[in-house]
Amino acid sequence: MRISKVSTRKGDKGRTSLGTGERVAKDHPVVEFMGEVDELNSQIGLSISFCENESLIRELSSIQQDLFNIGGEASLLNSDLNLLKDDRLDFLELNIKKYNENLPPLKEFILPGGNKFCAQLHINRAVSRRVERACVALSGEGVSVKNWLPYLNRLSDYFFVLARNVSSKKGAKEILWDRS
Repeated sequence: MRISKVSTRKGDKGRTSLGTGERVAKDHPVVEFMGEVDELNSQIGLSISFCENESLIRELSSIQQDLFNIGGEASLLNSDLNLLKDDRLDFLELNIKKYNENLPPLKEFILPGGNKFCAQLHINRAVSRRVERACVALSGEGVSVKNWLPYLNRLSDYFFVLARNVSSKKGAKEILWDRS
């Protein structure tokens, strides 16, 4: 489906069209989910604007492609389409392991921050969790979420260890949560 006209006025009364052509309320769980996925994708785009490592830019861009695949499938409610390939979960798990390899174990929660790139990666982590919760809600409505949940669950872990790894490579000290 190609968009040739952005403003159609068809949504002015609170309804929108899915990829199937079905009209649903804009607060329908699938529309909520697609909006959360879109926000995460935009946040990753912001991360890329802070990133200076070409290999990592390609990695983050591939995750953006995955999120477009998930959003596209979601818009087709319960279709047989499987755009998110199972090897993408392996991709996340391998990178989590790689980025976590040389990090010291955590003794306490860390405060998100560091430089702009690390802080943005932590925002991605938090938004990933929100996308995951929206996916669970979608599943509760009887919509097939296929292999999305494990992927989204790992995605937040990926952003967490990536933020720690980048922070470590930049020599930034992690600020631990002070329980006092």
